Amino acid sequence: MKHMKRITTIFILLAVAGAIGCTSMTPQQQGTVSGAAIGAAAGAGIAAVAGGSGWTGAAVGAVAGGVVGNIKGSQKH
Repeated sequence: MKHMKRITTIFILLAVAGAIGCTSMTPQQQGTVSGAAIGAAAGAGIAAVAGGSGWTGAAVGAVAGGVVGNIKGSQKH
């Protein structure tokens, strides 16, 4: 459980840092960062519930979320 709290704290800090940095980003960049942050948090949570590695779940979720966010962001013109 301590491990999951550490992961959650890291992702909250990353999300806040990403939100602060988003002011000068293009919509595509914003989508990538937001998607990666959301995907990482979701992946870590799902892995923790399923009994897997939170770090692996976060990594997979971040990649998947970043790709989806990049695609969505590129569609905003």
